Amino acid sequence: MKICLLCYRGNKYCGGQGVYLYYLSREFQRMGHEVDVMVGPPYPDIGDGIEVHRLESLNLYDRKDEGESFLSRENPLRVLTPFNLYELAGTKLGMFPEMVTFSIRAYLKVRELLPNHRFDIIHDNQDLAYGLLLMKTLKVPVVATIHHPLHIDTEAELAQEPSDWEKIKRILFYPPVMQGFVARRLDRVITDSKSSAREVNRTFKVPESKMRIVYPGVDTSVFKRLDGYKKESGHLIMVGRTDDRKKGILYLLQALLLLKKDDINIKLTIVDRVNPKKSFALDLIRDYKLDGMVTFTGRVTTEELVREYSAAQIAITPSLYEGFGLPAAEAMACEAPVIATKGGALPEVVKEGETGILVPPQDPSALARAIKRLLEDEPLRRRMGGEGRRRVEKCFTWEQTAKQIIDVYEEVLHLSLRPRFIGGSNLTGRE
Repeated sequence: MKICLLCYRGNKYCGGQGVYLYYLSREFQRMGHEVDVMVGPPYPDIGDGIEVHRLESLNLYDRKDEGESFLSRENPLRVLTPFNLYELAGTKLGMFPEMVTFSIRAYLKVRELLPNHRFDIIHDNQDLAYGLLLMKTLKVPVVATIHHPLHIDTEAELAQEPSDWEKIKRILFYPPVMQGFVARRLDRVITDSKSSAREVNRTFKVPESKMRIVYPGVDTSVFKRLDGYKKESGHLIMVGRTDDRKKGILYLLQALLLLKKDDINIKLTIVDRVNPKKSFALDLIRDYKLDGMVTFTGRVTTEELVREYSAAQIAITPSLYEGFGLPAAEAMACEAPVIATKGGALPEVVKEGETGILVPPQDPSALARAIKRLLEDEPLRRRMGGEGRRRVEKCFTWEQTAKQIIDVYEEVLHLSLRPRFIGGSNLTGRE
């Protein structure tokens, strides 16, 4: 099968979308399929044999966070193109225009390639912008993975943001009307969990008949407990972008404040890169006087992340909502017991009492009690760590994910009655 994968932010170190793209493309290739990837910056390093089409973008939000100018040193006039001017204007107004511009650039690239690259399927990764509807005019089926509806991010931001002006900016940032309009018109929608499917149905009104649930995977050959790493007493780990309010850093730090008052020795490592000049988490740490208890790693490699999991006694996922909860699954693969909230799909990943402890979201007291309980019970931590590894190996592998997604592609292709050839076999019966 010839597959075209789309991802507007392609690098696996920029979030779950990049991880999904990285492993899914490699697994498809391993299965014998031909894979083209269309990505925006930050660009991925996927590997040999996968055709990567790097689509232009000003990448303004990353540039701003890193203190860079939006003008390219190599080609400062490139900002004058229509798409780049739209990105610049939209960003200045507080919007996130990358989705629209990426989707239209991807449509133009697919149209350019089609005479010599007849794709069987186009698979979008959470972009859900108008360019996907233009692709449908090319007579190629289009499916999308929706990890979760982005209105959940907006609701979390509004609930924790005291500034009215900042609230207005957050409302403008994500385009929920566009995403719902596009999602309802695609051939199939893949969601990461039952919880995500319910939210997509409720928010975007995508019929259940159009949705298929496929859990993401974990690379268990990489994510595993490393020998020689002694668990550090009181060492907790959280993996997530702390400026994303739905990740629950506010409530985790409040739980740490409660534990500090009880004189419990805690060291929290947060795997995240923060801007020292403007950071929600750093402001909270200063306000709560937790400076000596919390460390940020900055951006880390996968190997460094595995070492962090291996050194921690407990992994914490305090999110208000997760469409799946990849850090929780990665921690389980590394035999770290997990404390997570019941937000979104986390109860589908973490088995209460077996691989970890589940607490209500936005409840610092419950979070503190769970941390204290696990820190005081080494046999329980060891048992939950082992059960977590076994659960990941059974339920959450990229091989299973890729096979189930291929089944979705086959279903769509069967319905479209398009002729296609796989492994020399003509599946439509035409010569």
